[in-house]
Amino acid sequence: MVSLVHSHRRASGASNWSSVDESRSDGAEDETTVVEPDQGNVLSHIISQLRPGADLSRVVLPTFILEPRSMLERITNFMAHPETLLEMPMIEDPTERFVNVVKFYLSGWHIKPPGVKKPLNPILGETYTCYWEFPDKTRGYYISEQTSHHPPKSSYFYMAPEHHIRIDGCLKPRSKFLGNSAASLMEGIAILRFLNRGHGPKGESYLITQPNMYARGILFGKMKYELGDHSFVKCPELGLTADVEFKTKGYFGGTYNAIGGTIKNDHTGEVLYELSGMWTNEMWIKDVKTGKKELLFNAARSRHTPPTTRPIEEQEERESQKLWLKTAQAVKDRNHEVATDEKTKIEDMQRDEATRRVEDGVDWHPRLFRRVQGGPGGSEEGEEDLDWIMNANIDGDTPAKQVEQILAVTPILPGQKSSEKNPIPPLHTRPESIASNTSPSSSQHLPPPLVAVPVNSHAEAPLPTPKAVPQPEGDLIDFGQNCEPAPPVQRSKPAEEHFAQSQNRGQPEIEKILQSTGVPAANEGSLIDFHDDLKSNLPAVDKQPNGANAKTAGVLIRQDTEGSIDEFVDAQC
Repeated sequence: MVSLVHSHRRASGASNWSSVDESRSDGAEDETTVVEPDQGNVLSHIISQLRPGADLSRVVLPTFILEPRSMLERITNFMAHPETLLEMPMIEDPTERFVNVVKFYLSGWHIKPPGVKKPLNPILGETYTCYWEFPDKTRGYYISEQTSHHPPKSSYFYMAPEHHIRIDGCLKPRSKFLGNSAASLMEGIAILRFLNRGHGPKGESYLITQPNMYARGILFGKMKYELGDHSFVKCPELGLTADVEFKTKGYFGGTYNAIGGTIKNDHTGEVLYELSGMWTNEMWIKDVKTGKKELLFNAARSRHTPPTTRPIEEQEERESQKLWLKTAQAVKDRNHEVATDEKTKIEDMQRDEATRRVEDGVDWHPRLFRRVQGGPGGSEEGEEDLDWIMNANIDGDTPAKQVEQILAVTPILPGQKSSEKNPIPPLHTRPESIASNTSPSSSQHLPPPLVAVPVNSHAEAPLPTPKAVPQPEGDLIDFGQNCEPAPPVQRSKPAEEHFAQSQNRGQPEIEKILQSTGVPAANEGSLIDFHDDLKSNLPAVDKQPNGANAKTAGVLIRQDTEGSIDEFVDAQC
């Protein structure tokens, strides 16, 4: 049986701002209870505010719907037990190492506020950084940025250099309305790497997806939170895959928060282990060969390690905790009006920025991340689903050098000052005299796009992106209806076509040869006349309105059914 690593855990004792809030739940609470008995459900709360002529965009959402932190911060739940990873890169047995990665993956889902909570939607360019203190005096570092707003994309980076661990990820939540439920489809992937394993500088990679999230009872009944559908942990180098099913409760049976799954050998198809249990309680792993069952992880008895962030006064204006400080505090205080007003101010600012970018002809690009250089032969081939990756080379030959490279990207630790390598330029810096780019020489006067100077020389040049269009904010569920379609791609002529055309210019002798060997075509109309062909196969129609067939004049009538009223009228050109 595989030996599972059990690490001693302790919460960070740092005195700086912690990402944990008072409403966080570590245990397995009752998911079937009404979150706010005095509020009923979302629908009744909203209807109670409607008045004749009311502005629907200003309807206040109930406090219990909002979680007082941004999605960028909520992603850290995935690293909620980072200490479980520390010993894994040193495990020699490949299968045992893989099983412990699956354990780490399943360990963070129990961390959530009680009931149904919706994190704050990050605005474009919002960032969040934090770190974990480990018992061995080392640290894990986390950097994230909202790299797209429509559709939403949250890119993140995590690394523990002394333990040879790196995670790159991109979360792409997509909302879907399901009647009395709302689904948040958690698209995107995370790539976990053990840099001391495998071949090459990227080490041994684990591709990880997430389950979807469901809010039940949003219109009537009791509000509930569920995880559902299949997610995967896959290691191409080891040829192992874990298929984990987060089971939703059925109408007539089943239970909440159950999981099931298998770990199999991709090369042989053999199932090695079976997974079972509840993601809010005990989870078990069974060796298929021996039949032995062992506790994989006990979420009910574990305590997570929250990360630590820099003090609010040291944070920049676009960092999550400072950006949403007033909104989050109002949510905690259950002050509906203040929470809505503060949230609306931020959303209005984002719309105004989008409008000014359109006016200035500025394309927005992330500060801390760059596009993945995927595709055949690309340096990140196979990582295309990440979309964006850290815009820095973290390749130092020692852990100390890697830490130095990480901290050079953006401030993470208390007292650290911004290096301003990636500043966001102010808007409206474009001179009015060059508002219209009508000459080639005018391009040299354009201000730099909304992208920072690359942290390293290997960062790709900014790519043009569709211009942002200001959209209404504040939807309880974002259905993606505000997404602007991508502009049509202008197809350029292939090089072979250009070459052929250039070679044929000025060669009238070719036409002479063709004319001398060919026969001039007679003026007999089209080569194929579909119109005449169709008319020749149609039955005749009586065009006389007063004839015997006056009833059907100019109309084709079905003859297979007597008295048919189906009419077929020839289209008018």
